[in-house]
Amino acid sequence: MSQQSVTMADVAKAAGVSRTTVSFVLNGRTESSIPETTRERINQAARELGYRPNAAARTLASKRSSWFGLVTEIATSPFATDVIKGAQQAAWKDGNFLLVAPSDDEPGMDQRAVEKLLEQQVGGLIIATTWHRQITVPDNAKLVPCVLVNCFDADGEFPSIVPDEIGGGYAAAEILARAGHTNIGHITVAMGIPAQIGRQTGMKQALRDHGIEPDDTKIVPGDGTADSGYHGTQALLSQTDPPTAIFCGNDRIAMGAYDAIKERGLRVGEDISIVGFDDQEILAPHMRPKLTTIALPFEELGMAGVSLLNQMVEGSPIENRQITIGCPPRIRSSVAMHGQR
Repeated sequence: MSQQSVTMADVAKAAGVSRTTVSFVLNGRTESSIPETTRERINQAARELGYRPNAAARTLASKRSSWFGLVTEIATSPFATDVIKGAQQAAWKDGNFLLVAPSDDEPGMDQRAVEKLLEQQVGGLIIATTWHRQITVPDNAKLVPCVLVNCFDADGEFPSIVPDEIGGGYAAAEILARAGHTNIGHITVAMGIPAQIGRQTGMKQALRDHGIEPDDTKIVPGDGTADSGYHGTQALLSQTDPPTAIFCGNDRIAMGAYDAIKERGLRVGEDISIVGFDDQEILAPHMRPKLTTIALPFEELGMAGVSLLNQMVEGSPIENRQITIGCPPRIRSSVAMHGQR
């Protein structure tokens, strides 16, 4: 085999590593966390095979160091475009460019998406999910600086940007308490996920701060769907002392709550006040009455992710491994002062 015909793939095979790892080592990418023993093995294999780097390819690689990669479930969520929009704006502001790779729940899809981005010599990675949760980060994401957006890993190895679920739940309950409601129901999103735990925790804290003792009999487990909102509201309104206001765990739950309230001949915002969560663009502003809700700040999450990634790429120390972004209220027409019609 001539020196000219030896490729990175040949070196990768000889060293027992991926082609991407070989590329990072032979192109001098020192910011990746490749062990020194692996670097030495790759360099030795390259010497023994007589690998000679292609000058044009090396120049192209150096030009792509200002590119960031974003992996997200773009095809399955109405929120993904907002994450991309925020990340794109922040990247362009600093002269960086964003490459987007879609992923889904198919096994190994995230790893393949990351690999494709690494092959393009991105300088850093953002992995973004469409709902707040713990994830397992692909091993190949460790080759470059990597930030998690709207998600986190179990060991806290990767810095993350997440919404302030507790603060959002607090804001939702406070809107109702300030409107004079003391008998407040809650229909949760799926039990056990960070959104459910955080929003319910924040709600209870706000009630206590306003002198209202939380009542667990007014909390109905839901699953994030309109159907669970409908049935949860029916259950709450069938109680001996039904609530005068309901905090719905998301906007779809609120949509189901509207149906249950109207079916009983009651009026949203007059007889029963409703607060949602998400500020889903295709729902909240178009419901009648328009839904007061708490916004999930997807654009801000994307922007903050790129900002943090820039710090990592530049070698700046990261003091806070998990940054929370506030969830602002969107006041509309579904909440009225208690006792006023």
